[in-house]
Order: sequence, then structure tokens, then C-alpha cells
Amino acid sequence: MFFALDGFLFAGWVVRIPAIKHQTGASAATLGLALLGVSAGAVITMMLTGRLCHRFGSHPVTVVCGVLLPLSIALPAQTHSALSLGLVLLVFGAAYGGMNVAMNSAAVDLVATLRRPVMPSFHAAFSLGGMIGAGLGGLVAGGLSPAAHLLCLTGIGLLVTAFTGPVLLRYPSRRPVPATADGTARPRRLDGRARRVVILFGVIALCTAYGEGALADWGALHLEQDLHARPGIAAAGYSLFALAMTAGRLSGTALLERLGQTRTLVVGGIAAAAGMLLGSLAPTTWLALLGFAVTGLGLANIFPVAVGRAGELAGPGGVAAASTLGYGGMLLGPPAIGFLADWFSLPVALTTVALLATAAAALGYGARNAHS
Repeated sequence: MFFALDGFLFAGWVVRIPAIKHQTGASAATLGLALLGVSAGAVITMMLTGRLCHRFGSHPVTVVCGVLLPLSIALPAQTHSALSLGLVLLVFGAAYGGMNVAMNSAAVDLVATLRRPVMPSFHAAFSLGGMIGAGLGGLVAGGLSPAAHLLCLTGIGLLVTAFTGPVLLRYPSRRPVPATADGTARPRRLDGRARRVVILFGVIALCTAYGEGALADWGALHLEQDLHARPGIAAAGYSLFALAMTAGRLSGTALLERLGQTRTLVVGGIAAAAGMLLGSLAPTTWLALLGFAVTGLGLANIFPVAVGRAGELAGPGGVAAASTLGYGGMLLGPPAIGFLADWFSLPVALTTVALLATAAAALGYGARNAHS
């Protein structure tokens, strides 16, 4: 429920960005700077949240973030300038980043308890929540103001947290951390090799999140500009990618049980690379859409596996490190594609997604013997 709520709220905010741009009178450039507030807030708090999870446990931190995130989502609709929007988005980004680290840490603990590779199922819930949030947001956008819509999301989020939070708090977080003499918790220290392996899985997460960010921002433009697709078909490109990713994550547990983590990473990376080469270089819209779908299936389980492995090795700190690197990839993708499109062309720029997916497969194979 918390994973689904996270995706639902974030997607609900994203669909109201055009209306809030109009409300604040921001230009495209100033809006871009304001939107960096989400990223900056998330990156700043992700590592801090890892420490809070060590100190207080991932379950209480998840519940606290489950309150802060719905409250913060109402703030952007109350702003009337790009500067104030950027400042409140720092708060929203902080809550969003904290929620991601805390709930992933809780999920890592549950995976260890169940002794089944169910991590992709949690990320499937996030994807489903995002699809529902975007769909409902699109339906109500014409009839509700941004303030009313986002306030409704606040109410829904608080209700979900009120319903699910007590259930989560009933169970203590795993891996209690021994206290020092002054009563503070001390995270376990990693040796150099374990730290390098955590960073390795973080880089794998970065490689795949790069593709997600690139397709979200540039996929529709490629279909419309380079392949002359109608706007409706072009808009469906990312929806198809997201749907394929959700389907891949729903089947991820069975895939991991059958293939294991290393082969899942390698096969997923190779499939994503092949799909993106088709999606970026295909001469027709329908072949490109097929490529987007294959890319979504390939990328689906790489990020959950990478974050899960980092958490197994280093607890909440590992989740925080891998998530921060992964989120960095999502930030890096869109501007990198834009620069490369200016220098070469958009189809050529999109082939970098295939390049990084191949790198993720190679790194996943290289990490096959990694253990804590």
C-alpha cells in the first residue's frame, strides 16, 4: 500500500504541472529550475533517511513519511511564483525521497524474512499506483482546480496511512542496531569490498533509471517528431512502456525464482538494449512502440533487484546509497538526451539508453559472486 501510495501521489502531482505552470506564470526555463526542487530535496534526504532507519527502524520512518508526503503534495497549488514553487517542491522532494528509502528498507527486510525474491512485486505496486494516479488525474483535470485536486490527494494519502500505518507499526523492523554508551544507534560499518559492491548495485540502478527518465521525457517527442505519429499515438508510447514495466514486475518474483538474480539482471539488460535499439531506430511507429514495450519488460526488474541487493548487503544505508544513485540516473537521463539530440539527433541520443542497459547487464554479471 505504501509503494502504491507513493506512485499514486507522485503521478497525481505530475499531471497538474501544466496547470501550476500557468498559475505561477513561470516560463519553461524557470519551471525547469523550480522542478529541480523535487530532485534536490529527494537526494538530500535519501542518505539521511538511511540513518533514521538505522536509528528508529524502517517501519516508523515509513509511516512518518506516509504522513509528510500527502501533506506536502498540497503545497505546490498554493504558490504563485516560480521561486515559492521551487521552495515547496524541496519539501515535497524531501518527503518523497524519505518515503522511497524507508519503504524499500522495509521491503528488503520482508524479502529476507519470507526468503522469497518478492521485491519486484513492491515496485509493481508503485507502477500500478502511478498509472492509477495519472489516469484519475487526467480525468479530473478539466473539472477540478489544482488546489482542489491536490487537496483530495492529501486526504486520500492520510486515510491510506491511517489505515495501513498501525498494521506496519505492529511489527518491529528487523536488524536492530546495537546502541552506544550514550544511547544512540550505531549503523554497522562496511568493509571496503562491501561498500564497493553497494556502489556497483547503485550504478546498475542508475543505468536503468536513466532509461526510465529518458523515455518519460523524450519518448513521445521521438514518435511524433521523427516518425510523424499522431499526438494520441505518441502519448501512448510512454503508457505502453509503463504498462510493460508493470507487467514485468508483477511476474518478477517468478522470474527471479526461475532464473536467479544474476541471470535476471543480464537477460533484462540485454532485452532492454535490444528493445531500445528497435524503439529508437525503427522506421515505423508500430515497430518503435514494440521496442518501447520490450524495453519496459527488460528494465522492469533490474532496479528492484539492485536496490534489494544493496539493502541485503548494507541495510537501510545500502538502500539509501543505491536509491540516490538510481535517482541520479533518472535526473541525468532527460538533459543528457537533450544535449545529445542537439549535437546529433534524437534517435541517436536515445540509443544511449541501450548502451547503459548493456552496461547494467555487464555489471550484473560482474556482481554474480557478490555477498556481504
